[in-house]
Amino acid sequence: MAHDLIIFDLDGTLVDSETLANRVFYEKLVTLGLDPAFDLTRVTRDFTGLTVSNCLALARDTYGLPSVPDGFVAELKEATYASYRQALVPIAGVPAMLQQLSQPKCVASSSAPEKIAFSLELTGLATHFGDKLFSVHHVAEPKPAPDVYLYAAAQMGHAPARCAAIEDSLPGATAGIRAGMTVFAYRPEGDDAAFAALGCRVFRDMAALPALLAA
Repeated sequence: MAHDLIIFDLDGTLVDSETLANRVFYEKLVTLGLDPAFDLTRVTRDFTGLTVSNCLALARDTYGLPSVPDGFVAELKEATYASYRQALVPIAGVPAMLQQLSQPKCVASSSAPEKIAFSLELTGLATHFGDKLFSVHHVAEPKPAPDVYLYAAAQMGHAPARCAAIEDSLPGATAGIRAGMTVFAYRPEGDDAAFAALGCRVFRDMAALPALLAA
């Protein structure tokens, strides 16, 4: 089917930020006393697609980490931005892929609004989206709830069933499916069984996305 609106997740879908952000987060948690048994690989797997507040709740409830001190989130943001300035790049193939899309498009992310804008400006992708940037901070519940996808579709004036959501994480893919959208899951390294079980269309190369969206 043709899609009237393409809604992109940000982190891990448009910009290659997951590794950078999760490493910073992990290092900050270690300074607070995180058990070394919870290594970077596990933290990356558990945190991908979640908001900072949900990550902190998981660290407390699942990892047994004490509550974070005042100012922790601000320090985390500053360290993450510094890492982004040094190394943040678009996901491979994204700039050329965006140039090929003729449909309206926007971003619906678990990141804060200012972080979305910062990441897109830093990587040269901002011109593709303008001010059409939507965050879970605008809605009641974060991904995997469908709220941010439904909000983005409503703000852009399109029915959810006519929208495509482009995601890389299970929480995000679940949100798109729950919103009634067609979800395309970017899984360059495989590990796609859970996404296929949700009903996502899995793809591994951003160069393939325009043709998939047109099919």
